[in-house]
Amino acid sequence: MGVPNDQSRSAKHELRTRLLAGRRERSAPERDRVGSAVRDTLMELPWLAMGGTVACYYSVGGEPDTRRLVSALWKRGTYVLLPVFLPDGTLDWAAFDGPDSLAPAGHGLLEPTGHRYGAEVLGRADAVICPALAVDRRGTRMGRGAGCYDRALAHKGPHTPAIAVVHDGEFVEELPAEPHDRPVDAVVTPGGGLHVFDPAAVLWPGGAPPLGD
Repeated sequence: MGVPNDQSRSAKHELRTRLLAGRRERSAPERDRVGSAVRDTLMELPWLAMGGTVACYYSVGGEPDTRRLVSALWKRGTYVLLPVFLPDGTLDWAAFDGPDSLAPAGHGLLEPTGHRYGAEVLGRADAVICPALAVDRRGTRMGRGAGCYDRALAHKGPHTPAIAVVHDGEFVEELPAEPHDRPVDAVVTPGGGLHVFDPAAVLWPGGAPPLGD
């Protein structure tokens, strides 16, 4: 159960400010290293190796780079869905079909320009890779505060893993939480690889899940 909303929101605001400042200070070489490590870890996961459809995000700014991952999945033949941010704060989804299929959107984002499938398409995804500013040891995910991914994750299948990607120092012991916050099933960091919170909660292709740290 989350702490009272006023306390939680104040704590989240302070933590977001610190984390965003830290991300702005990351160098280009470090971002390249992080992107390669994230790609290599996620490309080996059974969900992505066998999944025909993966929902992901196209990183911007100081976010852990996922652009390498998106391109690698697409080149391997995976059907990659990327988010389209709607004015009401919800996410629609459209397919990535190479860099030329993207167009600039608000806040520095690049979004796919093809057919939109609606929020409910996440119910057919084999895995959902979502952004986060931080994740804690319970699987609590902290985003930027708009609630877009909390609402989006409500549409995924009950056994479809939601995997957050954060920098090493953003995987923390505990985060302030509110009742509407939706946890993730796993987190990937460039230095620590994959950590699964509840292996029994998701279906693992090919048998037992990999061990968390």
